[in-house]
Amino acid sequence: PWPVSPTAGVIFLKHQEMTMTIELHIEELRAELNHCDPAERRQIEAEIALAQAELSVILAEQDGAIDAEPPF
Repeated sequence: PWPVSPTAGVIFLKHQEMTMTIELHIEELRAELNHCDPAERRQIEAEIALAQAELSVILAEQDGAIDAEPPF
């Protein structure tokens, strides 16, 4: 097995907190969809899509599917 640095656990917890925060934000935005006009609805739907994309990137980083480091 690979040795795990002490900071690895801290980083994992930070990512976990971030995903939970984004998931909560998505839930709140979905709740707002029930109480808005059509213009606001389009804006909220765009915010939901952006938050879902951000969540997907974070989860892919956690799974090792993508590398968060710049290529240089």
